[in-house]
Amino acid sequence: MTPFGADSHGIIYRHTAIDQGYTDKQLARAVDDDTLARIWPGAYVPTLTRTPEELHKLTAIAAVTLSPGDFALSHHTAGTMHDLSMLDPDLERVHISTGYTTGARLESRRHIHSGTLDDADLTVIDGIPVTSIERTAADIACSGGFAPALAVMDSALRRGADRDVIGEYLDGHKRGVAQARRALAHADAGSENAGESWGRAQIICAGLPIPRLQHEFRDARGTLIARTDYDWIGKLVAEFDGMAKYQKHLRPGETPFDVMRREKEREDALRRLGIMVIRWVWEDLRRNRVVPMVREWLERLGIAA
Repeated sequence: MTPFGADSHGIIYRHTAIDQGYTDKQLARAVDDDTLARIWPGAYVPTLTRTPEELHKLTAIAAVTLSPGDFALSHHTAGTMHDLSMLDPDLERVHISTGYTTGARLESRRHIHSGTLDDADLTVIDGIPVTSIERTAADIACSGGFAPALAVMDSALRRGADRDVIGEYLDGHKRGVAQARRALAHADAGSENAGESWGRAQIICAGLPIPRLQHEFRDARGTLIARTDYDWIGKLVAEFDGMAKYQKHLRPGETPFDVMRREKEREDALRRLGIMVIRWVWEDLRRNRVVPMVREWLERLGIAA
């Protein structure tokens, strides 16, 4: 049982802990010995392994709970609330939108955005006002480069966002709207995570043929061999190997090595069908090694640009 009286999200509020008989010294001691982490003035969480997005979501919930006001979580913070897969999201501050046309500013812990908000622009998640998934995707896509824009658009569509509604939101944007519209035009719900989107963004920007996503390959008997991240006309397959993939496909009692072994067997089966398989990881994306790799094999296999 977690001490200090955590709520349903696992957040411990100072006022609740004090009401239960704990003291500020006990809370401070728990922070010092790394039992608790302070996420907002007056709010703590047990020190556990969490992704940056998970921790930011808890921080945002605490911020709204302790700073009541007429605003909604927005931009990258709303993205965490919608569980969108984002590329290098800005999680340094909690992003909120006030609904007013003026008053945008940066504070030490909050990024306050201006701009009108109608009821249709909002939803409620965990009891907290949040910009809708379509509004959130549009806001994020206009605030970064093409790759982050494509990643959030892919993820929003994958989670059921309406493409046409996102497009309507982009009509009201000025800064960053060109790249956001381009990303929406290329967005594909078949992209399963931000890493896959980033690889496709690099391919698009290089002017290379755009791959098909999540195509199923079967043998002569119709048995499924593989569903691949990318492929070009059934001749070239590419796979993005983020470590999350190996965690996601773990079966009971398995290790990531077992998943890697199955991936190797899957690749061998594709090669027996005469399909070339290439792979890349996060470091290849960071170092811009994906496009030369893809271009080389497209040329070798005679796949026209």
